[in-house]
Amino acid sequence: MPHRALHALPLAFAAGLLAACGFAPLELWPLSLICLAGLILLLERATTLARAVALGWWFGFGSFCLGLNWIATAFTYQAAMPAWLGIVAVVLLSLYLAVYPAFATGAAWALTRVVPGRWPLVLFLAATWIANEWLRATVFTGFAWNPLAAMWAPLWPLAGIVALVGTYGLSGLTLLLAGVLPMAVRGLRDGFVQAELGQRRGRAVILAAVGGAIAFACVSLFVPLMAVEPKADPTAPLLHVVQPNIGQAEKWSPDAEARNFARLASLSGTPGLRPRLILWPEVAVPAFLEEDPAARAQIASLLGPHDLMLTGAEAIQYDSAGQIVSATNSLFGLDPQGRLLGRYDKSHLVPYGEYLPMRPILSRIGLSRLAPGDMDFLAGPGPRDLTLPGIGAVGVQICYEIIFSGHVVDEAHRPRFLFNPSNDAWFGRWGPPQHLAQARLRAIEEGVPVVRATPTGISAIVDAHGRLLASLPWRTPGAIEQPLPRTAPPTLFSRWGNFLSGGLALVLLLIGFASRRRAG
Repeated sequence: MPHRALHALPLAFAAGLLAACGFAPLELWPLSLICLAGLILLLERATTLARAVALGWWFGFGSFCLGLNWIATAFTYQAAMPAWLGIVAVVLLSLYLAVYPAFATGAAWALTRVVPGRWPLVLFLAATWIANEWLRATVFTGFAWNPLAAMWAPLWPLAGIVALVGTYGLSGLTLLLAGVLPMAVRGLRDGFVQAELGQRRGRAVILAAVGGAIAFACVSLFVPLMAVEPKADPTAPLLHVVQPNIGQAEKWSPDAEARNFARLASLSGTPGLRPRLILWPEVAVPAFLEEDPAARAQIASLLGPHDLMLTGAEAIQYDSAGQIVSATNSLFGLDPQGRLLGRYDKSHLVPYGEYLPMRPILSRIGLSRLAPGDMDFLAGPGPRDLTLPGIGAVGVQICYEIIFSGHVVDEAHRPRFLFNPSNDAWFGRWGPPQHLAQARLRAIEEGVPVVRATPTGISAIVDAHGRLLASLPWRTPGAIEQPLPRTAPPTLFSRWGNFLSGGLALVLLLIGFASRRRAG
């Protein structure tokens, strides 16, 4: 391999590392665009398929190593494994996840052997990047964390595009925008030189680059015009979101159980004339509510006559002989009489967090799941609604589940809002804001509000257009009380799902092939 090519790989790694700064909490998205543009320039100079694949792999490896650093924090709460293993876990996971951007760069480069040129390369990479993110979210149960589109979540007009093309589609458009940057610079440079010689080709490059940027900007401005501001509903129940600031170290301590409940109780407020829906975080109480009427009565004592409660707790699964075989990470609805109004079981479980893959092998070398306990959780059936009196259908996605685009709503029953109880207490400073950013994308895609309740933050109420109506900072106890926002009209994405992202990828490929021209 030539000496210059060897230098390209560290550059790709550095570009990936810096590109991760575009995600929360840093949100330096201009830096990410520059780094993506750098990846395109490196890919353009690749002379073999192996080199193109290597560039994508090193870029992805750098990006995931920094963007997923919060995973290492989780290992500091697991006494059975050394904390340094968390760093090893981040590196190993990044080694695997980098395979997907490597596929994107390799496939895009291979397509330019058929249709050479800078513009086809950008179009092909935007298309293959859509495929890369969809595959990463699907293969081996998927790990959809930090798609490129998540960078735009705080920038509502741009994030609104996901209602039209989905999260993976917006990621593809982000690559397209990044590809315009070097083309615009080159076009301006070459265009003036060639214009003096009476050539039109330089002008065409300028027009293509500027046209792409204008198109991206127009779409981002058009989306807000489509999003009609929902009027406030004076009859809507009050949402009362509780964030007790209970850290992972004290969450499962028997000595802290009474103190933890007192925090939850004090932040749940006092009943009033207006109905409230009180929302507690994931596994907020250690009791098995189906088995423990006293625990249900204790929670119900906090409710007024018109209040309801949604709280996370575990449920026990028995075999035919009455023996406990597993548990579920569940959400329960309760009324003021302590009666259960329904239960949702988490479906998309976290590998190594809630169950240990290949348990007979891995347990022998000392590995265990990160959540306390030796028994693996059992997965639920998928997106299901809870129907609450006076409110209607409430969609539920527990913690990690909210990151999977197109898999958060029961298609047969559109909910009034999505509740995302979570436990981000063991994910450091980077994990919670990244989690919130992805929840905001789900609100825009489906056109329904999303409400998050977490023990340490960031708890939030997000409207149906992804805008942050209220939130509680990380590591801050408190409560949010606001009326339930209205849903928006069904979006294109809520009707067609990720077929829209796939359709956009196909269009990009077709445009790339249609732009066939002589290299030179």
